[in-house]
Amino acid sequence: MEILDGIIADGLFLYLKDYQTLILSDVHIGYEESLNRQGVLIPRNNFDDLILRLEKSIHSILKNHKIKLIVINGDLVHEFSKVPSKVKNQVGRFIKFLKNYSDVRIIIGNHDKTLRFIVDESTVVDKILFGDILVIHGDKLPSSELLKNIKTIIIGHEHPAVSITSGARSEKFKCFLKGKYSGKNLIVMPSCNILIEGTDVLSGELLSPLLRNINLGNFEVYIVEDKIYDFGKLKTLTK
Repeated sequence: MEILDGIIADGLFLYLKDYQTLILSDVHIGYEESLNRQGVLIPRNNFDDLILRLEKSIHSILKNHKIKLIVINGDLVHEFSKVPSKVKNQVGRFIKFLKNYSDVRIIIGNHDKTLRFIVDESTVVDKILFGDILVIHGDKLPSSELLKNIKTIIIGHEHPAVSITSGARSEKFKCFLKGKYSGKNLIVMPSCNILIEGTDVLSGELLSPLLRNINLGNFEVYIVEDKIYDFGKLKTLTK
């Protein structure tokens, strides 16, 4: 689904048509390992599932477009400090998989404290500009100078989701959000890690400083399920 002119949402990912670029956010490799160490026992197939879902979206995009660059928008790894060797190996496998399709750039996120020690440092940046589109992780406010000629901002970090209630049943869905920040278009991406349900933006405490002091009611919600569903403005879901 084209959620903004030239920007397509496919699965949990975004594609910039004019720049032939695929963007994924908040991979959090090692999250299931962290849960297991805490005594939360889950099947350890999340990494393989991520590869399959990503491959599906890549092949869907390649039917009509080319991919010249893949951008990981922050939090490639989950661990804040020492990264276990198994997780390092998964990061290596993941980057190798992506490089089968294109060059890769990694925007550093708040979890990526040790990232420069486990990937090629030349691929790590703090932001990427595509013309008047700015891609940043979203854990810090961009400067007014940086935003001067920007029309669209794409962030991750928030892991947005919404809860839909029907009778006694309530279910949380990952989603994209699209609205305005300082007069610019703002797109908020969900985490591509299926284990991370995300922040319920209808009731939860927001993570990104870009979202804390603005009215989210007029943001448009695109729920991710078997396809992308346009649910209209966020304020209609609170009624």
